[in-house]
Amino acid sequence: MKRSKSSNAWLQEHVNDHYVHQAQKDGYRARAAYKLLEINDKDKLIRPGTVLADLGSAPGSWSQVAARIVGDAGRVFALDILPMDPVPGVDFIQGDFREDDVLAQFEALLDGRALDLVISDMAPNISGMSSIDQARSYLLNELALDFARDHLKPGGHFLVKVFQGSEFQDYMKAMRALFAEVATRKPKASRDRSNEIYLLGKGRR
Repeated sequence: MKRSKSSNAWLQEHVNDHYVHQAQKDGYRARAAYKLLEINDKDKLIRPGTVLADLGSAPGSWSQVAARIVGDAGRVFALDILPMDPVPGVDFIQGDFREDDVLAQFEALLDGRALDLVISDMAPNISGMSSIDQARSYLLNELALDFARDHLKPGGHFLVKVFQGSEFQDYMKAMRALFAEVATRKPKASRDRSNEIYLLGKGRR
């Protein structure tokens, strides 16, 4: 089957992508690793000993970054609806974050630990209909914020990927109610044409 112009363009962009090549060289599973690395360089969210949850973790590049930084004194708990090959030092559960029984399994894995950090790179399967995709995306974002509210220790931080749309301001408002500071981050590894942006909540009240 002949490829469409858009898929050809994506393939060409992917093949020539600096971050794709860098990920292969550095042993990361996806270029997304560099988004987290850049944000962490600026904001020092992950340190040796940090205990964190990685929501929407597959294929595992954020978990790889986190596990390498937290070291033996820290812990990384990861969850995704998709399978993820094991990452050394990461406890992973496969399941749908929207389902109560999956959330209960994940919470059992935490075993009562309060988290220093929650990171979420979750995104829904894209239907191509922007109103539906935005609604699905913000449902995941709201669930991630609920999880952060329930499991972050006071002073903990929350990093979440959002897509700018009609619910963006309401979500910012909800984050500001929970965190002392809310900032936006657009790392260089985030493609210019993407309307994704990362919101960072610092200092859980």
